Amino acid sequence: MIQPDQPQNNCISPGQLRYARILDAGMRFGLLLLVLGFLIYVLDIVPARVAPESMPRLWVLSAADYLQATATPDGWGWTALLHKGDTLPLLGVVVLCGISLVCFIGLLPLFAAHRDWAYFAIALLEVGVLALAASGVLTAGH
Repeated sequence: MIQPDQPQNNCISPGQLRYARILDAGMRFGLLLLVLGFLIYVLDIVPARVAPESMPRLWVLSAADYLQATATPDGWGWTALLHKGDTLPLLGVVVLCGISLVCFIGLLPLFAAHRDWAYFAIALLEVGVLALAASGVLTAGH
């Protein structure tokens, strides 16, 4: 494994190293949350709305039918159910899905310090696009 402080290749930029460090840490943290959330769910440490033994029957449903059958809100409404064991593993999924946004935010100070305004603008636009996509504002078909 290449250590971020000791690049093996002079072609690796500080931005690439920072992005990789943040991505690696976020991936590990998200995976840990996912595994812990799953264990909490299947070991019934925190009460669930949907019992694990009900899941095989529900897996065959479409997303819309699953949400209806389990009375689960769509969009970001699931966050109100984080105190339930079956919803808790979604935190790991959110971290894994959102780590790219954090990586780009981490690049902004580096690009600003190097006065690399073109890359700064691209990273800032990427942050905006990812944040807009995650917000659910642009959803269609609901």
